[in-house]
Amino acid sequence: MTRLAEIHFTHRVGWLRAAVLGANDGIVSTASLIVGVAAAEASRGNVLVAGIAGLVAGAMSMAAGEYVSVSSQADTERTDLDREREELATDGANELAELASIYVNRGLDPELAQQVAIQLTAKDALGTHARDELGISDTLSARPVQAAFASAGSFTIGALLPLLLVFFVPREALTWTVSISSLVFLALLGAVAAHAGGSSIGKSVARVTFWGALAMALTAAVGALFGTTV
Repeated sequence: MTRLAEIHFTHRVGWLRAAVLGANDGIVSTASLIVGVAAAEASRGNVLVAGIAGLVAGAMSMAAGEYVSVSSQADTERTDLDREREELATDGANELAELASIYVNRGLDPELAQQVAIQLTAKDALGTHARDELGISDTLSARPVQAAFASAGSFTIGALLPLLLVFFVPREALTWTVSISSLVFLALLGAVAAHAGGSSIGKSVARVTFWGALAMALTAAVGALFGTTV
């Protein structure tokens, strides 16, 4: 019987985290902004302007924030790799012993661990130490530009969903329509993200809808409370 190929999802971690964060933030922040302004009895035009401003500012903020934070991670990884490269060049024997001890701690007997360390070092010393000593791999390494584009693009798509409702829904019904629709959007996002990552759909849906509902409820309360001054 032919064995089916195993399916893994860790190769999606880099872009999936940024995309889910961006889309979730786009839906929640834009919907909350629209709901808050609408609850303050603002006109449709003012609600639309607020929503568009939130979309543009949010997308740029997500892109900049992801790029800066992931770049910091990339800088740290690069510094560690440079240090490891220097240690391999100047103190190869101790680095080999260190690598062998890592394999012993993982369950290999000392003799086999030494053989494994020697063979892997001969093939790719820096890559082996990066993976087994530092925990850095090609799959999970920091990619600032990818994270920035994924986050900004998904934020824009997420923000457009509640924003488009402003054009079609009567002003009086905006608060409830945007709130309920956005919760549906969040539930769909949670389901898609869980499917893409191979995790529990129910748990993901519950998580994103709960926090989205809380954010919109608090924003609507603030808008209604201070509506006379907005």
